[in-house]
Amino acid sequence: MFRNRAVFSVTSCIYMILGVISATIGLKAFLLSNNFLDGGAMGVSLLINILTDIDLSVLIIIINLPFIIIGYRQISWQFAIRSTISIILLSVLVHFVELPSITSDKLLIAIFGGVFLGAGIGFSIRGGSVIDGTEVLAIYVSRRGGITVGNFIAIFNVALFLIAAFLINVETAMYSMLTYVAASKSVDFIINGIEEYIGVTIVSPQNADIRHMITDQLHRGVTVYRAAGGYQSAHDENRKVLFCVVTRLEVTKLLSEIEKIDPTAFVVQHSIREIKGGVLKKHVISH
Repeated sequence: MFRNRAVFSVTSCIYMILGVISATIGLKAFLLSNNFLDGGAMGVSLLINILTDIDLSVLIIIINLPFIIIGYRQISWQFAIRSTISIILLSVLVHFVELPSITSDKLLIAIFGGVFLGAGIGFSIRGGSVIDGTEVLAIYVSRRGGITVGNFIAIFNVALFLIAAFLINVETAMYSMLTYVAASKSVDFIINGIEEYIGVTIVSPQNADIRHMITDQLHRGVTVYRAAGGYQSAHDENRKVLFCVVTRLEVTKLLSEIEKIDPTAFVVQHSIREIKGGVLKKHVISH
């Protein structure tokens, strides 16, 4: 996710600025004035701010400082520099910028506060930095122990919301969970974009026709695996299995075309976080 690159480029700067601005809107126009939390390091900062009245701009820097140090050791010094600048800029905007509260509806506050904050985190990540260091800590812990990144983040946030329910109230904790869900979905969308990739595995006796359809109509590459069927009398030593990667916008068309060729084809789909090179990437870049 975090690549080694030059410390700054025009693209990374644009993403970092967009991230900081979006996160500031989410915090100042929605969450702060209503004492709502998010997950992760930002959620910890918001919780401490509610309980102690310590300036959030100071807490954002203090809470994220250990994560920046971990990022320097585990990822790169370029990443640490970009993250430091993004976090300081976010703290400055949170401290000095005043935005009116847009709505008093708690549901809208939770959803849109999460959307703006999540978009800010996502843009920052695309710029090669973070404004919420929980994921950096999760990567560090996963490398040291047997827990996955996703499980660590889930456990961390469950503990955070339980503490919020005990120290503040259950209603705030529940709305904060909704904020976290909205934020995490926004992060996924910003990072993966509309061209999230889907891997499709196809098993069909009509594999030759399906392969030609994918290459000629969809202009996608196909990998052909030789496989053996293992289901009793259906055992076949010469079976061919197709695998291709398409964007999620193309999945419906692909399934429709497969249905026309072989309605009984066995099709498996799974999400792919990132791809590099190949026919699909070249086609996307050319557009």
